[in-house]
Amino acid sequence: MGSCLDSNVRPGPGLDPKPCSSLDLNPGLDLGRSGSGFGSNIGSGSRNNRSNDPVVVWLTGGPGCSGSLALFYENGPFHIANNLSLVWNDYGWDKPIGTGFSYTSSKQDIRKSTQAASVDFYDFLLAFFRKHPQYKNNDFYITGESYAGHYIPAFALRIHQANKNKRRITKINLKGLAIGNGMTNPEIQYKAYADFALDMKLINQTYYVRLSKSLSRCQKLIKFCGQNGSLSCLLAYRCCNGIFNSVVHVAGDINYYDIRKRCEGPLCYDFSNVEKFLNQKFVKTALGVGDHIEFVPCSSVVYQAMARDFMKNFTTGIPSLLDHGIKLLVYAGEYDLICNWLGNSRWVTAMKWSGQKKFELASSVPFVVDSVKKGLIKRHGLLTFIKVYNAGHMVPMDQPKASLEMLRRWIKGESL
Repeated sequence: MGSCLDSNVRPGPGLDPKPCSSLDLNPGLDLGRSGSGFGSNIGSGSRNNRSNDPVVVWLTGGPGCSGSLALFYENGPFHIANNLSLVWNDYGWDKPIGTGFSYTSSKQDIRKSTQAASVDFYDFLLAFFRKHPQYKNNDFYITGESYAGHYIPAFALRIHQANKNKRRITKINLKGLAIGNGMTNPEIQYKAYADFALDMKLINQTYYVRLSKSLSRCQKLIKFCGQNGSLSCLLAYRCCNGIFNSVVHVAGDINYYDIRKRCEGPLCYDFSNVEKFLNQKFVKTALGVGDHIEFVPCSSVVYQAMARDFMKNFTTGIPSLLDHGIKLLVYAGEYDLICNWLGNSRWVTAMKWSGQKKFELASSVPFVVDSVKKGLIKRHGLLTFIKVYNAGHMVPMDQPKASLEMLRRWIKGESL
């Protein structure tokens, strides 16, 4: 399997930070593809009631980036110290957990679309619940960030459609989706780059006007992508990403995941410790990973294979999910450029569903944790949007306590 499907599967979320008693390292699940394995990170239990807590899947974006980045830098039970030891994370979304590698010996297994990946993801879930039947009746949530704004709606729709098949023996108890700083509706979100950059003083008014012609062409190509597919999708990808790249060029050496910071390295963050840690022989042995498999944070092979998938709109299936009682949380850190809060807010507001008008008219209220304002919430019915203060693209890394509390309240149906 391509590493765009690396996922952290956790019985969670953990809410009571306690010392780690054990580390359950799982070598993953074989999906029966040609020489392929699906890396899965299986926790030994939640921090509360293991039998009743929901099962939460986290999907990292890219496309092609490993869930291990989130595992060790965002919401996993441990962070990696500079000496490559593991340090307990008080605000992890789960209890002790291993990490996974996904791999294939055949290029045919590398998926070129989110829809194709959704079939693999569903097969993975069936295999997971067969291996861990004690969790099959638990509430199930799909969460993630970035390009997972594509994955999450598509994977949820795949599960929902399969659940409606009365002949299915295994039904997954899907209750909700949470998308953090996602890319879900490119037509709306790419237009927001110029507006966000101007608002944050990354570009001036003169350059903003110059971008308008390129934006018009970008949006036309995205529309063609939705109608005609393949070639127009690739043209849209090249044109629209040119706009983003030009904004970054004018803005200077900024970290486009967090404009308060400078960009350091190919991913704008130093993730070298996770590579060093996971490529150690004893770690690979514990995980059941062969010595010949090298861990990389993000796969360029998967990224390039998904190029025609980038500009597709994945909001279209969400209204049906909402109408069938499956709730949606969209949250975004205020300082992210690449999947900024403005674009996410716009697509959520523009989405046509039964509660659209009431959501649009709903007032924004403070998101408060420990008597401190951590963001703004807009909510109606099963749809919630949160702009998270003092955070970039990776909200659980920048606001660990607030993000955990956000997830806890949302899952429990408490007032945010």
